[in-house]
Amino acid sequence: MRIAFLYIAEAYQCYHGAAIALEITRRTGWPVVSYHNDPETPHHLDRIAAAWGAPPGEQRRLRRTPLTRGLQRLKRLGMFKDLVMRDNLAELDGYDAIFAVENTVAALRRLGAHRPKLIYSPHGFGDRARGFIPRIATFDYVLLAGEKTAARMLSLGLIREGDYALTGSVKLDTAERIAGATTLPFDAPRPVVLYNAHKEPRLTSWHRFVEPMLAGFAADRSMNLLVAPHVKLLRRRSAAFRAAWAARSTGNVLVDPGSDRSVDMSYAAAADIYVGDVSSQVYEFLARPRPCVFLNAHGIDWRDDPSFSHWHLGDVVDNPADLMRAIHAAPARHAQYRARQKAMVAASLGDTSPGAAVRAADAIVAFLRRDGRAA
Repeated sequence: MRIAFLYIAEAYQCYHGAAIALEITRRTGWPVVSYHNDPETPHHLDRIAAAWGAPPGEQRRLRRTPLTRGLQRLKRLGMFKDLVMRDNLAELDGYDAIFAVENTVAALRRLGAHRPKLIYSPHGFGDRARGFIPRIATFDYVLLAGEKTAARMLSLGLIREGDYALTGSVKLDTAERIAGATTLPFDAPRPVVLYNAHKEPRLTSWHRFVEPMLAGFAADRSMNLLVAPHVKLLRRRSAAFRAAWAARSTGNVLVDPGSDRSVDMSYAAAADIYVGDVSSQVYEFLARPRPCVFLNAHGIDWRDDPSFSHWHLGDVVDNPADLMRAIHAAPARHAQYRARQKAMVAASLGDTSPGAAVRAADAIVAFLRRDGRAA
């Protein structure tokens, strides 16, 4: 058996899959090669392997034609995933199976890769409709964390009975291995608020709320603030631009435009209150139920929209003028949301006991053996 783990997007996604590759190798001895598009990925693959006490395995940078390389140099335009997959089609089509945490990898079928079985595991546990799009049905086998996602995908015909498995969250499993005592550079111990803005332009709270939030914490030093937006919000901006944001840090504010700690759940573990908009990272935070505040920066009619189910897990703020009041009130109001948080987390994350990577590896091996591709 030859398996490719394909990281076609940004490096942060490998926290959802790399441990599975390590466990497959450990349990079977099958050759597994990790292909990456983002040059930062090997650093994170090595971090995860070290946490697992395992060699990182073979890693290869995906080949890129001069055209693809030229387009990627225009950093603001993206990763050009389809072009990169086309550039590597012949090599990838030689594998027995390809694992991905990005559903754009379904394009391999359209591009002409017919030999490998395509295996998918989403890189999040969220509610937004874009996590339930038709191309997911292209995958031969799907790994999911919890029942919530499985039920929705089954109802939409995106997965088939017998061709998916519930494993729990591999990222939570990985974070437990990586986690140490996260030292935060605040000038005094205070309750910690994590602000996690999403990147989606039509949904993000960043542009409307970040400045009022920074001003609020400058005036009120009774709490510490971690500003750790989705890494894609700022990563395609210049180094000088990101450094300017990092320089906004103060004694009770840490602005992190994209360090390792912003992607490995360190901040979710360290925070007492979550403030955000539509990122699925809220479920990672709520693996241990705590107060939440959600920011509706675009006047969305959200109450009956399943894409915003997580906004029922805390107070929702529409006006920046109400932000600091809501954050201060969140601990006292948490009792109103705790039971719902626990139920939603159970449905979203599934089995949170250690061993999600082992469960995922076993499911993949069983699927490939059932398919007759492995002895």
